[in-house]
Amino acid sequence: MTHTHPAFPADTVRSLAARWLSRLGDGDFVVSPVGLWLALGVVAAGARGRTAREMYELLGVEGEAAAGAVTGVGRRLAEAEGLAAAGGVWARVPVREEFRRGLPDVRFGELGGDAQGVLDAWVREVTGGRVDGLPLGLDGSEDLLLLNALVLKASWAVAFPRHLTRDEPFTDGYGDTRPVPTMRLRIPSARVWYADGVTVVELPCAGEGAVLVRFVLGPEGAGPDEVLPAAWAGPGARERLAAGSVDLLLPRFTLRTKTEAHAHLAALGLDLALRPGADFSGLSPDPLFIDKVVQEAVVEVAEEGVEAAAVTQVTMTRGAVPPRREAVERIAFDRPFGVVVLDAGGELPLFAGWRQSAPSAGDRPRA
Repeated sequence: MTHTHPAFPADTVRSLAARWLSRLGDGDFVVSPVGLWLALGVVAAGARGRTAREMYELLGVEGEAAAGAVTGVGRRLAEAEGLAAAGGVWARVPVREEFRRGLPDVRFGELGGDAQGVLDAWVREVTGGRVDGLPLGLDGSEDLLLLNALVLKASWAVAFPRHLTRDEPFTDGYGDTRPVPTMRLRIPSARVWYADGVTVVELPCAGEGAVLVRFVLGPEGAGPDEVLPAAWAGPGARERLAAGSVDLLLPRFTLRTKTEAHAHLAALGLDLALRPGADFSGLSPDPLFIDKVVQEAVVEVAEEGVEAAAVTQVTMTRGAVPPRREAVERIAFDRPFGVVVLDAGGELPLFAGWRQSAPSAGDRPRA
């Protein structure tokens, strides 16, 4: 079965992001929807038959189209200032040569006896130490391992003045209030809008083709699955502020989480791909299925800029088959809020995070 795939599958990435967010709960988290899509896209490039159709329903691509889309998205991301992407496949089983050729930007290697140390070192190198090693340690049962890494280090186009940072009250998702280090910056009202009742604040980063970072604040009591998708709502869904500028109060914070996505994928419609009997014959002549999917991600927001990294690990195992008026509005992120990092076009959610707990004084960027 052949599908016509979009040249740039932004809609399918956003769809996966929105559906995944609904499975992540209301606590603190940060994930990379693009990282998950890219990792599964590589796997989908080797899917055939009913397994390929199943992955198409989730990702919008399969087979050779998946390989082309993964390569295209990866290269587009690499053009952004301060953003880097890397991927690799390590295997104990044969990997088809046509599969390798279809993914020219993916590294291929063997799973040897020292695989844990080698891959931990690869993760540290490509993430600049932001992720210390594999999200999930190896136990020897792995027949094929796929890793995708996405790394960002960017400075704000206009930095928050450090001397203006001071403690302000923050009320967490449990109703407890305490002081947290809060940054201040006056920004043009054009960088702020409402979408479906959610306040969206966009902070651009410095450099040509730089990413966009959007902070989203929903009504009191709203959860991340209701709030975060507003970050990529199109211009037709936006309502501008009736103010000339905005005084922004934003906590300085760090989020780091490890997410086991295997069960989430089952809830999102994958079945055959996750059990013996899956058809990944375009990847290897040996029968493989997806055994584990884990992602570790981190995002750090401070006065000078934003740093983020995500590593997605897929383990495969063998089995049997408004009018403008001059005014200043105050927007304080003083309760649970979200952060979304998008590509320069505002289309691809690279990172999406939710902060329910109160940031602490220890939430500082790495030296």
